[in-house]
Amino acid sequence: MFYEPKDGHNLPHNPFNAIVTPRPIGWISTRGSDGSENLAPYSFFNAVAYVPPQVMFASTAGKPDRDKGKDSVGNILETEVFCVNVVEYAARDVMNVSSGNYPREVDEFEKAGIERVECETIPCSRVVNAPANLECRLTKVVDLPGEANIVIFGEVTGIHMRDDCLVDGMFDVTSFQPLARLGYRDYARVTELFSLKRPGE
Repeated sequence: MFYEPKDGHNLPHNPFNAIVTPRPIGWISTRGSDGSENLAPYSFFNAVAYVPPQVMFASTAGKPDRDKGKDSVGNILETEVFCVNVVEYAARDVMNVSSGNYPREVDEFEKAGIERVECETIPCSRVVNAPANLECRLTKVVDLPGEANIVIFGEVTGIHMRDDCLVDGMFDVTSFQPLARLGYRDYARVTELFSLKRPGE
């Protein structure tokens, strides 16, 4: 099968997200200039550079109570900081609660019953028991083609790792089984690893 996206796919559901998988989930916590807080998962998320460490996530929808993007984007444009919280399999249900399209004044930490604590390097909350948290300062906003496609880039200024996720000095993802986004309503979790050496190593 071949199709051009501009012409449609003629399938029951859009296959694009099922093709580009698995995708890590950036559970983004933000705080507005008025002190309000937001927590929302984004599956268009990844690390993009080592030195300095940098990450990105993309928001692909707008909200009627925001001038630009969703609450996460609006808060970041106001305060220029955000925190990426890693999602473990055990947090799948509360993460899903936080994905709802709630009004601006709803605090997803409270809505989902998620414990929070203040970040160290930025004025923002983070998920207390997440396997890892990346505290970030905004570096760039990129508007992509489309109605509400916005990419946020940030430099990581602080990193938290849960002690039980460190095994022999390595951050062991099998200890918490990170959640990954697939297509449709599907998810996956990492339960086993294998290693490959690059040519010449």
